[in-house]
Amino acid sequence: MLQVIANNMNENISKNSTEEQPGWFKSNVDSSSLDLVLAVQQPSLNPWDVVLCVSGTIIACENAIVVAIIFYTPALRTPMFLLIGSLATADLLAGLGLIVHFVFLYCLRSEVVGLVTVGLLVASFTASVSSLLAITIDRYLSLYNALTYYSERTVTRTYIMLILTWAVSICFGLLPVLGWNCLKDISMCSIVKPLTKNNLIILSISFFMVFGMMLQLYMQICKIVCRHAHQIALQRHFLATSHYVTTRKGISTLAVILGAFAICWLPFAIYCLMGDYTYPSLYTYITFLPAIYNSMINPVIYAYRNQDIQKVLWTVCCSCFSKKLSFRSRSPSDV
Repeated sequence: MLQVIANNMNENISKNSTEEQPGWFKSNVDSSSLDLVLAVQQPSLNPWDVVLCVSGTIIACENAIVVAIIFYTPALRTPMFLLIGSLATADLLAGLGLIVHFVFLYCLRSEVVGLVTVGLLVASFTASVSSLLAITIDRYLSLYNALTYYSERTVTRTYIMLILTWAVSICFGLLPVLGWNCLKDISMCSIVKPLTKNNLIILSISFFMVFGMMLQLYMQICKIVCRHAHQIALQRHFLATSHYVTTRKGISTLAVILGAFAICWLPFAIYCLMGDYTYPSLYTYITFLPAIYNSMINPVIYAYRNQDIQKVLWTVCCSCFSKKLSFRSRSPSDV
């Protein structure tokens, strides 16, 4: 009899320890999807959410500096820098969205604000990818129509691209807020709750279309760069090695730009098409983090490498800021 009671006590202790053991990723269906809205109960602190919040803080700080530089420097308000400013603004909002998501998930719980945060993240990341496409188009046109690039038509085209970029992004961001979510039917959820599977498929297909257009444009840019480098080498009687070095440098820069974009976003876009809400959220975090880090490296690739922005940064750091800074006219191909 005592042996039976002891066995029952051991089973109960083992069961309780199993139930109370905290884990990052549970195997049940309800917690398999990455939950960007509020759960019914107070969630335990997820280290992956902490990583998202810290990453969002770094992203927000990086891009806030770029936005401030472009906004407070009149000489940088050219079409090229307007597009870079649009990219920095989108990434800034993405970073703020990650911070707000963490705050309202663990501190100030509100389902309505949770949906708004999801919409903000969708809109900001969509605007970020769209801004990258707009920058690519601007670079291509600056090389293809070099003689007519500095004209009123370029300014008009830039504003049209900005309007389209943010209009489409805001529309995608409003979809979860206006009711296209899976809060009432979990079987419709994607790997990112509360986005539906169909919603995420549309976003993924849109990404692949943008990536295909960028790939095609950068291939055309490579051809133009090679042709221009060859013509300059012939006119100035450069050596073949000099022509090879110049061409290789230009193509390497384009490869880094496109490669970084592909490495960051392709895993998540592919997983969005293949996964569903029953998959462990670990896979979602692993593929989603590189996509977030794209917003972290965008300022380095598109802003901090620019000599004019570097000049403003050095001037501010030296505490000798002057509004009469001299800037050399630069084309998008220099950025």
